[in-house]
Amino acid sequence: MNFASDNTAPVAPNVMDAMVAANQGTCPSYGVDSESEHARVLFCDLFETDCSVYFLASGTATNSVGLAAATPPHGAMLCSDVAHIHLDECGAPEFFTGGAKLQTLTSSAGKLSPDVLLTHFDERPMLGPHRSPYKVLSLTQGTEAGTVYSVSELEALSAIARNHDLVVQMDGARFANAVAALGVSPAELSWRAGIDMLSFGGTKNGCLAAEALVVFNKSLVDDVEFLRKRAGHLWSKGRYLGAQFKGYLTDGYWLTLAAHANAMAHRLSSGLQALPGIQLIYPTEINEVFVTMPDDLVTALQNAGASFYPWVCPGLPASAKAYRLITSWSTDDAEIDQFLTLAQRHYIG
Repeated sequence: MNFASDNTAPVAPNVMDAMVAANQGTCPSYGVDSESEHARVLFCDLFETDCSVYFLASGTATNSVGLAAATPPHGAMLCSDVAHIHLDECGAPEFFTGGAKLQTLTSSAGKLSPDVLLTHFDERPMLGPHRSPYKVLSLTQGTEAGTVYSVSELEALSAIARNHDLVVQMDGARFANAVAALGVSPAELSWRAGIDMLSFGGTKNGCLAAEALVVFNKSLVDDVEFLRKRAGHLWSKGRYLGAQFKGYLTDGYWLTLAAHANAMAHRLSSGLQALPGIQLIYPTEINEVFVTMPDDLVTALQNAGASFYPWVCPGLPASAKAYRLITSWSTDDAEIDQFLTLAQRHYIG
């Protein structure tokens, strides 16, 4: 009963099979192999446009390299107050940009609103060289609260950013889950909604270690190759990154994996909400469930072998204790049922 993270899941079969198939003979190094080229074509087909695609091995590096390509050292990057780039990347965006400033904005259920963005521009106008000029708006899809931006919400935020000459970067560690949840095309949820670059996650959804920086705005690509190399993410045996995405994207496999993870989260969320003493904090929209639970129930579940994390959710009363539970492509009905049965038995006695 591991609901600690989707990172704990194994590699999905089609992805592993693709790596094994690529593990034959010799081929060119540093990402100029046929596996990587095939994967790039798959990305262009997926997004219905000629995008530039760069493979990296971690989400932190992908976000940071993308932000560095769009932000000078004296610039500022706007993001939500719960953004992963702000709370969970150990200053990597600031490091890779050479010192650019992260400026946080108040979010609601993980999402930024047009009103908050506009108010910030009104309250914090530029003061010549005294303030870092805004260069990037970073949005997370799905968010750190397990919620998703609709196409219209992205369009509204992107339009405001464009009016202020900002690049729009998307942290898409769980982009697959968002696409599966909304039932729209990847193009509609990215460049058609005004997104300039996307950190496309694969690791959380069945890959071994595979992320892609997908750049739709070609004016941003000049430095990416150098920044990726300098970050230590230009793999010499790049075929194994390309092969992962080849297995991941072919025949919509990535969405099948994400849809299953989302379905398992909805099953878990529904079961937990039916129990006394448990309150859902955010709507369950992708594969993350956020709830408050009594201490004695938490102890009983953990003693029975369940794994999940305590979480900080802004706006909750000080007495409320929040927890995050994440499902993955490999979570099955039996695992959910076992967890819920243990919780039910705790109340029945």
